[in-house]
Amino acid sequence: MRQSKSTRWLKRLLIAACFVLLLALKPGASALADEPLEEPYESAVQKWADEFEPSVLSREERVAELRWFARVAAPFRGRKIKSVAEDIKTHFWESEVLTQAFQEITGIEVEHEIIGEGSVVERLVEQQRTGRLLYDIYVNDADLVGTHLRSEAVVNLTDYMAGEGKAYTNPNLDLADFLNLEFGQDYDGNQLQLPDQQFANLYWFRYDWFTRPDIKAAFKAQYGYDLGVPLNWAAYEDIAEFFTSREIDGKKVYGHLDYGKKSPSLGWRFTDAWLSIAGVGDVGLPNGYPVDEWGIRVEDRVPVGATVARGGEVNGPAAVYALTKYIDWLNKYAPPEAKNWQWVDAGPQASRGDIAQQIFQYVTWLSDDRFHELGSPVVAPDGKPLWRVAPTPHGKYWDEGMKVGYQDAGSWTIPKNVKGQRRAMAWLWAQFAVSKTVELKKFTVGGTPVRKSTVFSDYLTLRKANYGGLIEFYRSEERKKWTGTGPNVPDYPTLSAIWWPNIARAIQGELTPQQAMDAIGAAMDEAMSKMRMARYSPKLNAPRSSLVWLALPGSPKQERPDEQPKTIDYDELIKQWE
Repeated sequence: MRQSKSTRWLKRLLIAACFVLLLALKPGASALADEPLEEPYESAVQKWADEFEPSVLSREERVAELRWFARVAAPFRGRKIKSVAEDIKTHFWESEVLTQAFQEITGIEVEHEIIGEGSVVERLVEQQRTGRLLYDIYVNDADLVGTHLRSEAVVNLTDYMAGEGKAYTNPNLDLADFLNLEFGQDYDGNQLQLPDQQFANLYWFRYDWFTRPDIKAAFKAQYGYDLGVPLNWAAYEDIAEFFTSREIDGKKVYGHLDYGKKSPSLGWRFTDAWLSIAGVGDVGLPNGYPVDEWGIRVEDRVPVGATVARGGEVNGPAAVYALTKYIDWLNKYAPPEAKNWQWVDAGPQASRGDIAQQIFQYVTWLSDDRFHELGSPVVAPDGKPLWRVAPTPHGKYWDEGMKVGYQDAGSWTIPKNVKGQRRAMAWLWAQFAVSKTVELKKFTVGGTPVRKSTVFSDYLTLRKANYGGLIEFYRSEERKKWTGTGPNVPDYPTLSAIWWPNIARAIQGELTPQQAMDAIGAAMDEAMSKMRMARYSPKLNAPRSSLVWLALPGSPKQERPDEQPKTIDYDELIKQWE
């Protein structure tokens, strides 16, 4: 029977009223945002709204966001979860400050354990292999996204946010505000990991030395071109030689900084895009296709080989060149003790005052007080840094259109065996740690931004001179050329373990660079041949003559002649970024 017009209007009004009521009842609904909480949670919200300053949100907005966390977490009060992250300043602050804030606001206790990066990976693998519940959530590098998408052993956050986890997803999460969500996505754009902190590797140098007229004149007289930010490895090498061969103000200085101790972090130095900036791989962002910066050839999402004989480039001319330069520069231009350092040792060493430049500085180390405090040899009397950061110079095999450098993105990752309420609590904790309320404050501590609103904040606009070019970098379109490992590496834990023992043997002179890269390539092919993944499992190409592959366009690349050194004035570079 056809309804009357008045009946239809009444029905619509009733539906609208029900919809409004449902919104009011939904956890985190904006209608509740202005309503105070019961004690002690309201006092906790007010306290931490003040503590999380600076913030990109107003105090009123911070209170509203924190109240949302308190309300939606109410069913879980008195419960406890465990998370784990690597040992950098950002995560120590999360462990010491954010866990307290989260517990006071939500009633959920978090034990946020801080351990070495290698141990984080080992425990995640153990949890996935055995099914034991070691942690509810991990801050695990997005470098493992290729492993996660193939193993299908972590929670698909895109599906979770749309389904089971919808009620626990912050209305103010604003995924579009993240700098590099793609680092934690599979080939189809599903979010498997949510960035918690990220840091690029950039060129670091003593701006005060590079702009001194006497030093500039001496360099020009010796090399015939201007001292400036090196655009390629040829110029970097000249600059390294120049500074290592002289004293500045009566003090011996070095033109290079790196590390050479046999440890897993020595492998990271190479898989974290050292080969890429040398020119290993093909053009294309984020990681080159069909050959990426690990030298792995991937066809239709399936890895088909790492050695040149199978179409990869891990033992090709570009990779051998990369290792050769690494060893030469470490021996000739770095402090002698650098051979006994690993990543954690070398990180803050540029602040000691006798280093002219570093080709590949993880900028997380620039949060160390020694790079900023008065009295440091790399800080001016007015408190401004005497150093600057700039794009990493690239090697002779690099081609326009390739990635320029690497960004590490420690990302929240939930194993699939974490279910139900534990999964919901873990997801709330992860979102709290990257919330707009918190993120800018976290950046001021650790220097590892994940949100656009942080790097474009008025607070950092007023203080960008304190960061030596880092803010300009993150605001520029150039930052998109710094990417993570990407989805092509099928089993990061297994393959990364192959690198560092062989690199160490080459540094120690037990293997030539070619022998070391041959050993790495052969071991990678053997390991991939045995992998049985849930999706896109490796299926190796039959070996062919290396000459056949080298004759084809793209990667693997034939031997190239040395390039002419090129530099650019730093202040001109900054204008381009801006």
